[in-house]
Amino acid sequence: MISYLPIFAGAIIAYLLGSFSSSVWVGRAFYSVDVRNEGSHNAGATNTIRVLGIKAGIIVLLLDALKGWGAVALAPLFAAGIYNDNQLVHYQIVLGVLAVSGHVFPVFTGFRGGKGVATLVGVVIALFPKAFWVVLVWFFTVFAISGFVSLASITSAILFPFITVFLFHEKSVALIILSIMIAVFIPITHHKNIRRLIRGEEKKLKLRK
Repeated sequence: MISYLPIFAGAIIAYLLGSFSSSVWVGRAFYSVDVRNEGSHNAGATNTIRVLGIKAGIIVLLLDALKGWGAVALAPLFAAGIYNDNQLVHYQIVLGVLAVSGHVFPVFTGFRGGKGVATLVGVVIALFPKAFWVVLVWFFTVFAISGFVSLASITSAILFPFITVFLFHEKSVALIILSIMIAVFIPITHHKNIRRLIRGEEKKLKLRK
């Protein structure tokens, strides 16, 4: 009889991995600051850069992306001998979503997390490695022109399923659906930013030493 205990264990670990709020821990440990009480009050890389500086922000960005990538990368370990290749893709998506959910609603820091963009980037790197580089170029192009991380994130997310389907001809229905979900999820989590952009009140991110 096949035991599905590893499958459930993987799901729990993916959520707990996502729940590690790197911005909160880095801020508290090295700067005695909780970034959720400063700047935009968001536990993410952008607010970390705004509050603590570029060095701390890059560390947080990498750690948050690593959470998403790691959750997907661990899937074969938990699903070995249980799922076939097609089922494994579905399981990888589930673990990636749980990691992002953990970042947005982290159990370790009172369920007050970030918007999940960096962690979602890690998931995208693991599942859509080719499309990621195209989206990355778009992101930095929009950011360089506008200075708005939010605008770069939103437009990158909306563009993502088109790149996945029309440029790289993705055949997996599950991955196509995921790309569409990303295009919907990111604008929803940035609804406040969208309102500020419309009103001309969104703050640009200035990179400085």
